[in-house]
Amino acid sequence: MNGNILEQVDYVNIQYVSIVNIEEVAMKILLVYPEFPDTFWSFRHALKFVGKKASMPPTGLLTVASMLPAAWEKKLLDLNVDKLDRESLDWADVIMISAMNAQLESVEEIIKRSKGCSAKIVAGGPLFSGTVELWTNRIDCIVSGEAEGLMPRLVRDLISGETKSVYKADAFPELSNTPPADWSLANLKKYETVGIQFSRGCPHHCDFCNITALFGKRVRIKSTTQILQELNELYNHGWRGGVFFVDDNFIGNKAYLKSSLLPELAEWRMERSAISFQTETSILIADDTELLEMMTSAGFVTVFVGIESPDEASLNECGKTQNTRRDLLEDIRRIQNAGIQVQAGFIVGFDNDDPSIFRKQRDFIHKSGIVTAMIAMLQAPEGTILFDKMKAAGRITGLMSDGTDGNTNIIPAMGLEALKAGHRWLVNSLYSPVEYYDRVRRFLTEYRPVSKIRQIVSMRHLMAVFRSVVEQGVLGKERLEYWKLFFWTCSKRPSLLPLALRLAIYGHHCSKITERL
Repeated sequence: MNGNILEQVDYVNIQYVSIVNIEEVAMKILLVYPEFPDTFWSFRHALKFVGKKASMPPTGLLTVASMLPAAWEKKLLDLNVDKLDRESLDWADVIMISAMNAQLESVEEIIKRSKGCSAKIVAGGPLFSGTVELWTNRIDCIVSGEAEGLMPRLVRDLISGETKSVYKADAFPELSNTPPADWSLANLKKYETVGIQFSRGCPHHCDFCNITALFGKRVRIKSTTQILQELNELYNHGWRGGVFFVDDNFIGNKAYLKSSLLPELAEWRMERSAISFQTETSILIADDTELLEMMTSAGFVTVFVGIESPDEASLNECGKTQNTRRDLLEDIRRIQNAGIQVQAGFIVGFDNDDPSIFRKQRDFIHKSGIVTAMIAMLQAPEGTILFDKMKAAGRITGLMSDGTDGNTNIIPAMGLEALKAGHRWLVNSLYSPVEYYDRVRRFLTEYRPVSKIRQIVSMRHLMAVFRSVVEQGVLGKERLEYWKLFFWTCSKRPSLLPLALRLAIYGHHCSKITERL
């Protein structure tokens, strides 16, 4: 098409007319992903064993890149793997930032370093969507809400030079036209896994969770065709590792999973057995034996479940009723017996909690065999029922953290010092060598893997084993427990030795974090 005639742009069923000469409006877009602090979620100390820089590339930001005009130049700067350099900042016409609450400190540094640049700053993601008023005087454009319904307007205004300070979504868009992430912008060799998304929205009503505020209660999904297209693009870019479905509740539409996505995934993996899947789901997955079998057949090996608390009064307090009136320990055992490892999130600091909750949590996690247990202090994100309740009571103290760093943005009923001390005791107990390695053995005893994952043994994997043996088995304070696990696994579950060593490495990371709490 001639560059001097009107170009018609059609994206997500929204049409608009852009500038006449594409050469005059071609832009340079710097996509900046802020650094995560070194917490349980970063896995930074574990990643160094396998020669990786970060857990996952920024899927959301790379998806936004696919929504921009193809003629625009784009560059990704993920500060979890790269440095923020002045040359890149000066190169850009527009700096696009996407961030979560835990990345606040890095966001502040980006804004500081960007001063004096001519580039316009556009920011979106949960951090900015939830606190728009805090950023409007510091950032040129805030994108509040999902990008699909907003990007055409933003692109049009960037071209015309007449941008607004806030672009707020007025509806939750369907995902049928959401493009695949632009994986060409990321150096995938620097990451341990990659993320894709099947659905948004959650039907549950937990009062501390901002998922329904961000994405609504109605579960919206991509088609199986879209998911397979994304997976094929990843595979064609050379990816042969784990894929994390970053849905907040993967089983929100079980009927579609069973009738379409899972059977197609199972068939797709028949010739791509090096790929394995992980996701997040509710504990209700334990009630559906057919669903568990289909997920393992499709290649799912790990699910993250929000357990939150073994105390039913605390679960009722926060509206997590789907976890009540059931045997949670049996549910976890059923999932792990089916061949899926359970990772889980737990929360302390509900109003119902008293100092006995810390030992209850410890005992429950110990019995469950949940190796990776993320223990957070209760947080109240803006837009949640809990935030409104705490604000009305005068109990909000500032911006929230990720919860696992020993901080909270509310005044807890049991008292802040008591909560901090109990949280510190609980985390240190769970990740002490004796308790952690005993939990690994409990898990390996219950775990019955089904999915066939083709192991691609490389020099990187051999070096990871060597580093683990030296740092943990020879020099580490956990060396006695390390070798007990090693020989127990060789004797009882020899086929699971690679998994046992991987869990030992994760334990090393968690013990490093607990030392700072």
